[in-house]
Amino acid sequence: MTTSKRKFGDKGEEIACRFLKSDGYKILLTNYQKQIGEIDIIAKKNNSLHFIEVKTRSIKSTEKYGLPQEAVNFYKRKKLIRTALFYLSENNFIKDELWQIDVISIILDKEHNKAKINHIKNAVNYDNL
Repeated sequence: MTTSKRKFGDKGEEIACRFLKSDGYKILLTNYQKQIGEIDIIAKKNNSLHFIEVKTRSIKSTEKYGLPQEAVNFYKRKKLIRTALFYLSENNFIKDELWQIDVISIILDKEHNKAKINHIKNAVNYDNL
């Protein structure tokens, strides 16, 4: 990944963290990385653990590549689930506690210094994988 793409992604993750905090989430970790995958943000709200994938695009790139959340394809969803399960086992998560995988889609308008944020809660359905 090029440095400019990484910086762009980091900017999206910063925006997502601010958005989540303003909505009452407690950020536990960012950029949780293991050999099997990465989770951008791990947060907690109302006794539920949220594994959050952040996808950021500019307005111009959405014309060519589509909406950011469309990049969370079948293989990415499988990887997110495996990584979340690894985190849960590594941290002795209690079986009956609630957890889910969310996607935060961000479209940046650099010209006007604005961001459109879409928080898609419980975006990954484990039953279909």
